[in-house]
Amino acid sequence: MKSLKKILFILISFISCSAFAQNHKAGKKVVFIIVDGIAEDMLNKAEIPNLNRIKKDGALLKAYVGGEKGGYSETPTISAVGYNSLLTGTWVNKHNVYDNDIKNPNYSYPTIFRLFKDQFPDKKTAVFSTWEDNRTKLIGENLEATGKVKMDFSYDGMEKDTLNFPHDKQSKYIRKIDSLVAGKAASYITENAPDVSWVYLEFTDDMGHRHGDGDILYKAISFEDRLIGKIYDAVKGRQAKFGEDWLFVVTTDHGRSASNGKGHGGQSDRERNTWIAINKPNINSYAKNNRVAVTDILPTITNFLDLKVPVEIQQEIDGIDLLKSRTAYHLNAQLSDKVLKVTWKTTNPSDEWAEVYMTETNNFKNKGKDAYQLLGKTKLGGGQFTYPLKTDHSDIYKIVLKTKEGFLNTWINTHTK
Repeated sequence: MKSLKKILFILISFISCSAFAQNHKAGKKVVFIIVDGIAEDMLNKAEIPNLNRIKKDGALLKAYVGGEKGGYSETPTISAVGYNSLLTGTWVNKHNVYDNDIKNPNYSYPTIFRLFKDQFPDKKTAVFSTWEDNRTKLIGENLEATGKVKMDFSYDGMEKDTLNFPHDKQSKYIRKIDSLVAGKAASYITENAPDVSWVYLEFTDDMGHRHGDGDILYKAISFEDRLIGKIYDAVKGRQAKFGEDWLFVVTTDHGRSASNGKGHGGQSDRERNTWIAINKPNINSYAKNNRVAVTDILPTITNFLDLKVPVEIQQEIDGIDLLKSRTAYHLNAQLSDKVLKVTWKTTNPSDEWAEVYMTETNNFKNKGKDAYQLLGKTKLGGGQFTYPLKTDHSDIYKIVLKTKEGFLNTWINTHTK
């Protein structure tokens, strides 16, 4: 009888453990953090042990914002503009957020949250933010134009609560809100582990505008680094306890003015040059050897999460994955005497055949479809392709290079002719 009871006890324990394992099945999860207004060179002037910890686990990459300087995709180095370039993987000529007013975003270009919810409606998303507009305007929660995308958890809007957070000239209230936002992110991730989370922290940008280069700003960067550390500790704790696979990315939205560090918005190197900290060591050759773009974060996330992004959206995304192998990058096109010349760079020699497509419409902008014509095939390692056009009177030419690793796209329009 005792032997039977022992066997039953072991069987029940095994079933219970199996049920627990099913309920806590290890999966892929993402946290990305935007810390506002920290130029690349400022990281060398502040104490940043937690960013260095992420670097040790993965990499700290040189990056840029601002699109193609002087080209069709040149993008203001302004906060909300940078956020949306990350969220959509596109530059301002597509997402249409030119400043912090966020008057008319083009929701035809979906954010990471919409892409994720379209495929995994039952999985969980969260936003922790010191600026409510990130959720209401950029993500476009509950708007018809975004398909009424809904965040499963949000912690924001405190900047509008002037009773509990009275606005002071030194922005101490923003420092307090940042601390609360990061603390909530850390505790919520520890307890609930949402599948995709965005954390936004603002205090560094306020200190930049008020004080510019100097100890006050550098100490603000160190303050934000401590908050990043709390969130990273939460992720590391989840990894250790449940074996989950977390992608953890930290970046900034713009640099600062070269003269004094107070301003931003232009196209100087210091305003454009940023950074990306990522906890994965297996970055690809493109990321190791180039200054990567803020638009590269979205395809890195979608590929990590194994999202099936529709082809028509893949053809519009301006970034490429930082982790999976990528041979071709930096697609460019020129039109002269009705001859289209397409060029690209490669990370290594390749005998792969690639396909070049073109359309003379931009219907995608208005939620329509563009009919791409196959112009021809070419060896990827050659780095170029030419094609004689019958006419060169179109207002826009959208060119796509298709490889086995994905798509690259570029435009020719009236601003680049």
